[in-house]
Amino acid sequence: MSIFICIIAIVVLLGALAYSRAPLWWSSLLLLVGAAFAVFQQGANPIWAGILLAVLIVLNLKPIRRIVLTGPLFGVFRKITPAMSQTEQEAVDAGTVWWDRDLFSGKPDFAKLHQYNAPKLSAEEEAFLNGPTETLCAMLNDWEITQKTKDLPPEAWDFIKKNGFLGLIIKKEFGGKEFSNYAHARVVTKIATRSGSAAVTVMVPNSLGPGELLQHYGTAEQKNYYLPRLAIGEEIPCFALTSPEAGSDAGGIPDFGIVTRGSYTDPRTGVFYDNVLGIRLTWEKRYITLGPVATILGLAFKLYDPEQLLGDKEDIGITCALIPTTHEGVEIGRRHYPGTSAFQNGPNWGKDVFIPMDWVIGGQDFVGKGWKMLVECLSVGRCISLPAMSVATGMLASYTTGAYARIRSQFGLSIGRFEGVDEALGRIGGYTYQMDAAQRLALTALDSGEKPSVISGILKYHNTEKMRKTLNDAMDVHGGKAVCIGPRNYLALGYHAIPVAITVEGANILTRSMIIFGQGAIRSHPFVLRELKAAMSKDLVAFDDAVMGHIGFAISNMVRSIWLGLTGARFVVAPVDGPTAQNYRDIVRFSSAFAFLADMGMATLGGSLKFKEKLSARLGDMLSNLYIATAALKKFHDDGQPKEDRPLVRWAVETALYDCQEAMHGFLANHPNRAIAWFARRVVFPCGMTLAQPADRVGTRIARNLMEPSASRDRLVQFMYRSPDETDSVGVLEHALKAVIATEGIESKLRRAQREGQLKSITAKARLQEALSLGLITTDEHAEIVRARRLKREVIMVDDFDAHLENADVDAIHRSIV
Repeated sequence: MSIFICIIAIVVLLGALAYSRAPLWWSSLLLLVGAAFAVFQQGANPIWAGILLAVLIVLNLKPIRRIVLTGPLFGVFRKITPAMSQTEQEAVDAGTVWWDRDLFSGKPDFAKLHQYNAPKLSAEEEAFLNGPTETLCAMLNDWEITQKTKDLPPEAWDFIKKNGFLGLIIKKEFGGKEFSNYAHARVVTKIATRSGSAAVTVMVPNSLGPGELLQHYGTAEQKNYYLPRLAIGEEIPCFALTSPEAGSDAGGIPDFGIVTRGSYTDPRTGVFYDNVLGIRLTWEKRYITLGPVATILGLAFKLYDPEQLLGDKEDIGITCALIPTTHEGVEIGRRHYPGTSAFQNGPNWGKDVFIPMDWVIGGQDFVGKGWKMLVECLSVGRCISLPAMSVATGMLASYTTGAYARIRSQFGLSIGRFEGVDEALGRIGGYTYQMDAAQRLALTALDSGEKPSVISGILKYHNTEKMRKTLNDAMDVHGGKAVCIGPRNYLALGYHAIPVAITVEGANILTRSMIIFGQGAIRSHPFVLRELKAAMSKDLVAFDDAVMGHIGFAISNMVRSIWLGLTGARFVVAPVDGPTAQNYRDIVRFSSAFAFLADMGMATLGGSLKFKEKLSARLGDMLSNLYIATAALKKFHDDGQPKEDRPLVRWAVETALYDCQEAMHGFLANHPNRAIAWFARRVVFPCGMTLAQPADRVGTRIARNLMEPSASRDRLVQFMYRSPDETDSVGVLEHALKAVIATEGIESKLRRAQREGQLKSITAKARLQEALSLGLITTDEHAEIVRARRLKREVIMVDDFDAHLENADVDAIHRSIV
């Protein structure tokens, strides 16, 4: 019995060491003690102890280990590791890793998460958001913009330029606002709740235009000339990357330039230059936002130097240049119409257009560095622009749908009281909380100097997908109100524009199936990039250190997954007490399980995992949902853990973790090696799949908060533009909501009187007058009911038009009916 107890004790202790990630020599020492005990106390065969000693010597003595173990492994690894293209290498090197590394570690440091500064606006930023941004929103009518003028009104364009909306990110020394990324995102969010077309117009120059590239890479001359002009809208920028033959494969763009000498007339000065070193360009681009009205064109192309005028390299690589659109040979001005949106977007092209070398962004020193420049800047922009518009959609959907569900009644009840509508409202509020939390955490990273490329992919995909789900639910609740487009319909135009957000800045299918995990596995994993770099540099010493660390890491996560799954992570020390404590514990458990499955996938599938896009997508879903869950907890923590927001954070975290669990189930169910999948399932789910979706009552509490003025609702839609105007299609909702809530008791009394036969009139208006005559209601109550019913009717009415007049104004016949 004693030898059996000894074995059990050693196994338990080894597990504890693996769980805590103790150094290898601790485990080795424990095994040697156990072997000595077995030989000298229990009479075990010393041959086995000798074999164990030899193995431990190989594992612990690095020179021997490199000869016997990691050296041969190094040779195999170099053969099976797929070569990286230059664009893949630059994408991997671009940006930084941040909280995503913790999630990949299997042991996230929540103390570090809580120490990240909560994002906030400066006094200047807050004044801009509450001043010029509010003024701009009040000037916008999205129906007029999208259906009639197909552009922003001239006064809005002038206001945007004069008030620095196009220079939010440009430094003050060049005349810009130099706002934080957080402020930039909130400005876009507020505008987007009023007009998507206006939001895109503002966001593109600040996140995807040449301004960002110039600030980071431009020459002093380029910065001094262009940045002040961009800041005040004297120059309107666009950036041309996408070609008809190269969309998602941006690195495969066919547009090219040849280094040569030539002549040109500078359209800015009218001066002619001859025999200048430059580039002869041929390109065709499309889907370029602000292209039709741009005065300055940022252009990405492949550069070749067949005459070797720049050096001994002929294929220079992707390069970015800045070209005035009035330059000879530049063809621009035609227009696309993305959905029903009216932001300026169109193609441009040119053939054999000569530009001087100093029009390359950064000058001659930056030729061939365009892809790295673009990837780094895109990782910033993808955290801001479309995620901010997604948050705006969530806020608009939460605010309007909650109010509409309380105002609109059927069968004598507000429709929000029906559980089907209640369920949709819970999802709308919960997804909005997730989207806002996910972006807030990413903006914290940006404002601390990070460029989180993996997180930017998570945000782009998941925020836009949740925007789609949220808007679908909002449309369903509104019914015919959202189907019939017109000035009163505040949802349909956004609904029509959803495919734009899904498609641009990296198509969602590609982002989910290839980018998030494909990039995350290399950048965020603590050992994979070190192994790849060691293999590429033929550095056995570095490879040995990395691969041994990786093996220990994988074993630790396997042990941690089993233990945390068996115990439900109940023994993990949470950083907080209260209702969210178990959420933190569950995240630790699933972080370990994700890290184990990621290593298992890479070990069993190797380079082919790159082409197993469905499995890679599920691994990306695991990482993404862990990020979303932690972001929601961080938001709740930063907001002071308000009691009223508990349903929101609970729904957001529990949904994210359930989705993570489902991704793990799907990964294991579809892994091609069934034996390994069977084993991994027992590691990850030793007690089965234990997490459930949020309880119905949680969604109901969210719905109730959305259906009345509340502190929780106000926090959720904090950065939404809310017109105070009772004649505004969205502004009227708050007036109607308060009036309906105030008169619900009176309306109930009237319905009871009608059922009891006290009121005999046919129409609602006549019954109301009859109730007043009978003294069932007071004069003041009568006035309140009249106003509430008028406002309610204004909310539920849809637009109709003269059938014989194209683009006719809305028929106002209904306005006089109560």
